[in-house]
Amino acid sequence: MKVVLTILTLLCAISSAMAQQWQSPQQQTELIELFTSEGCSSCPKADQWLSTLKDDPGLFKSFVPIAFHVDYWDYIGWKDRFAKPEFSQRQRRYAREKLISQVYTPGIIINSQEWKAWFRGATQWPDSGSSTGRLTADLNGNHLHVTFEQNQTYNLYVAYLGMGLETTHVKAGENRGRTLRHDFVVMSMQSVEGNRDWQLTLLPPPDIGQQQTALALWVSPPNSQQVIQAIGGYLRASE
Repeated sequence: MKVVLTILTLLCAISSAMAQQWQSPQQQTELIELFTSEGCSSCPKADQWLSTLKDDPGLFKSFVPIAFHVDYWDYIGWKDRFAKPEFSQRQRRYAREKLISQVYTPGIIINSQEWKAWFRGATQWPDSGSSTGRLTADLNGNHLHVTFEQNQTYNLYVAYLGMGLETTHVKAGENRGRTLRHDFVVMSMQSVEGNRDWQLTLLPPPDIGQQQTALALWVSPPNSQQVIQAIGGYLRASE
């Protein structure tokens, strides 16, 4: 009997060690979206700025940064290996919904609103100040349980983020000859509709050479990309 109890205790301890939880505050956590491309000469500076947020104490507490690599610059000669058509479509939908003025890179969107002050040298964005309710995510192995305090239908978005990615010796395009470094790169993304409570089985994160992997989650109304609340955090190495 003691042996059985010891085994059960060890199994519980292992399961507890693997489990992770992230919870937003009541106030809205800013989702910082950078639309970027390795084919765009103006983008490395924006990529570098996003990377500095790794050292900000507010990371994954008051804001969640993510980088969508778009594919519409691939035609000039350099194919961005992180780009996907759906990421370009996300930016175009923002324009269709009149949440941004036009589609361009680098483009920075914070809580679904265009942020152009970065081009004038700003490095700190304004606080949203909105009280939107707590978003909570529990990850145990590949099982993800997400709850939101607001009792209405939302789309939940879940994205794996790659940290410490590098492309050396770019051979074509506007960044020819450069070495490009990236963090918070969206490697894959899925969405599912639900009401307050979501249960998902996640596929393993893609392995594209990242030094570390993070998870970002946010909720939006089913008919809009307007971000309501967001959370995120680094995955433990064992996962």
